[in-house]
Formats: sequence, C-alpha cells, structure tokens
Amino acid sequence: MWAALVDRLGLVRGLGSGRRRGSGAPGFVRAEVRYVDLKGERHLQVTEFDERQAHTRNVPDADVEKVVDELLDAGYGSWHVETTSETLRLRYTKKGKELLHRQEDSREQQTSHDRVKRRVLDPAAPFLIELGISDHQGRVKPSRQAKYKQIEEFCKLLAPAVDEAVAAGRIAKDRPLQVVDLGCGNAYLTLAAYHLLSAAGHDVRMTGIDHNPAARKRNTRVVEALGWQEHLRFLDATIEGAELDVRPDVVLALHACDTATDDALARAARWEAALVLAAPCCHHDIQKQLKSVTPPAPYALMTRYGIVRERFADVLTDTLRAAVLRQVGYRVEVVQFVDSQHTPRNLLLRAARTGAEPAADLRAEYQAMVTEWQVTPRLAQLLLPEGAEVVS
Repeated sequence: MWAALVDRLGLVRGLGSGRRRGSGAPGFVRAEVRYVDLKGERHLQVTEFDERQAHTRNVPDADVEKVVDELLDAGYGSWHVETTSETLRLRYTKKGKELLHRQEDSREQQTSHDRVKRRVLDPAAPFLIELGISDHQGRVKPSRQAKYKQIEEFCKLLAPAVDEAVAAGRIAKDRPLQVVDLGCGNAYLTLAAYHLLSAAGHDVRMTGIDHNPAARKRNTRVVEALGWQEHLRFLDATIEGAELDVRPDVVLALHACDTATDDALARAARWEAALVLAAPCCHHDIQKQLKSVTPPAPYALMTRYGIVRERFADVLTDTLRAAVLRQVGYRVEVVQFVDSQHTPRNLLLRAARTGAEPAADLRAEYQAMVTEWQVTPRLAQLLLPEGAEVVS
C-alpha cells in the first residue's frame, strides 16, 4: 500500500476512511490523495475532509514519503487505492491484522491541477434524465441540485462499502448481488445504486419496496424506459411486511420517517444482510418519550428547551440504534454523508455484519443509558428480547 501511494507515476487516487479498531480517531473523516503537477514539479495533493469542509494541501516531492507515513499511521480503518494497473483495498481486522485485496485494473493517471470535478454519478446518465434531475443536455437542473448531491454522496459511501464486503468474503462473488431499498419512494437512490454498482461490474438484482402504488407504477415506467426491468423491480409492501424470495446482501434506506428507519434496520438484521446503509429522517419517537420523563441529574437543562430536546433526541436515537445493531452482530459507523446545506438529515448509519458476539461492557453501557433516560428504543423492541420491556 505504501509503495502504491508514493508511486509518482502510477497512483491515480487513494482514499482513507473509517476508524481503525484500537487506534485513536483520525483527525479527519476521510483523506483523498493524488499527484498533481504544479509549475513543472510533481506534488502529492492531500485533501482531508472534516464534517464541514475539505482541506487541501500540495506536498512537494521531498516530503511525500513522510506525509504518506503519517497518513497510514493516522488511524483510518480502510484504504482504497487506484493505480494505473490495479486496485488495492486494505482493511484492518478487530485484532489489528492487515487484509489486502488486489485486483488488476487499467486506468490513466490525471495530474492536471485544474481537473474537472470528480463525479460518482455522471449528470448526463440516462436515469437522471428520466427522473427529471438532469435536463436533456445532461445538466443537473438548478432546482434538483440538492437531491442530486444527496444521492451522489450516499453512493460515494456505498461503492467502497460494497467493495470491502466482497473483498472480506461477506458477500459472495459467484452469484448476483442482491440489493434492497426499503421505503424507496420515488426511487432516486434505487436507480442510482443500481446504475453505480452495475457500472462497477457487479451483476445486480435490485428491489425497491414502498407501500405506495402510484409511486410503484411511476418507478416501473422509468425502469422500463431505461430497459432495466429484468434486473430491477418494485414491490408494493410495507417495510415490516415485505417478503423476498432471496436474502439480500445489501439493504438501503434513505430518509425513512421516524420509526420506519427502525423497521428498515430490523428487517435488514433479520435477513442477516451483509451490509446496511441507512440515513434516518425525523426522530419523533424518543422526542415524545423525553417529554414525559425526569432526566438524570445533572442533565435536566438538555430537555428544558424544545429545540435542544429535539436535537438531543436525534443524537440519542441514532446512538442507541448503533448500540442495538452492535449487539446483534454488526460493526457500525455513524458518519455525515452530505453537507447540511443540502439536507439537515445528513447522518448515515453504515453497518457491516460480522456475526461477532457483543462485548459485555457494550450491553452494560446500553442498558445504563436507556435506564437513566427512561426510554425504550423502537429498534430494541424489534431486535432485543429485553428491548420489549418498558424501562422504568
């Protein structure tokens, strides 16, 4: 991995993300590196992303190896590196062991400093035109910029997560990739995910589920217009009532309202899906519960004011969701997937099934939190035997 990152003539792009178990948290959410030519000299361009913005620096040749060492030691849980001849995927196990997967590839190195902005979803893609997000000249409509950005950023996290699951053996390579979008609505994410994963070489079988007959008919017309009907279907069903003939590998849920997100996470866990990506929407359930409880001392001020109580309930809800998923065999990350200017609901739970037994301290910490705050998470009621009990 180090050799690929310091290869001035071969590196196309390197991306570090996630948090390595047993290591301190990286200073940034993710880091991206590539080589650029500035005034006739090659530099390593390092772009590091926090929750608000990107920070870019251009490292002169003499300092490249030192900076690469620092990046590899920063604590990122995985690296995805593209070179002119191969793709490398590095991840770390719970015990700190390095697992490296190599795949032969062929691509060109672009070192222009003023490059065209990298897009995961080409605005001229036919499905975006069919959905009305782009015009017939392949340009994103001004009124649909936020929606385009939302699904593109979701897909940026989806693609490497699927690659990692395949490389780790959690998703089989010798059969079609089964993907389900729960609460798919107008199918923006459904079609984007199908397009993205198919373009990446996966043999995708996609199912969109939503209890809205009108949306299903509209979505089906779009899919038929694109010629995707053999591998992409829509079912008219509720999230909790959906029945599939094949267990899904990947389950998606974008902005399912309130406890519908819990229903989606529970369905994914019961299917034992290898990978789950869910971006929650509103969080009314625990907000309501907090109105009628006495907060543990000295935190009464956190629920005194309505707007503060709502924001705290958002954080508490997703914290407890992650804790529940960890107790049923998932490794969970909670990340920001798009800037708040595009949508205020911009957190994403990314869960990979490992089947590992939860540590005793996790159960204890979870139980202490729900007991002190006197809340009963919907997801716990669905997945944990003790979760159905009312905390008092």
